[in-house]
Amino acid sequence: MKQSSMNYLKELREKKGLSYEDMASKLKISKSYYWQIEHKNRRLSYEMAKEIAAIFGLKPDEVFYNEFN
Repeated sequence: MKQSSMNYLKELREKKGLSYEDMASKLKISKSYYWQIEHKNRRLSYEMAKEIAAIFGLKPDEVFYNEFN
């Protein structure tokens, strides 16, 4: 069974040893904003997807589309 892209995002974040706060700091957004993205409570812009993927050295499609996970 494929995992959701946001579960994959959480997995990537945890593997890198990053907290919500760490991610928010790197993205220059609030911790709650990042938490909302990861929990699907806030829409993700393509620009933000690119920034998040770059933290992991990946392309947005590799992080946010299930067929790649």
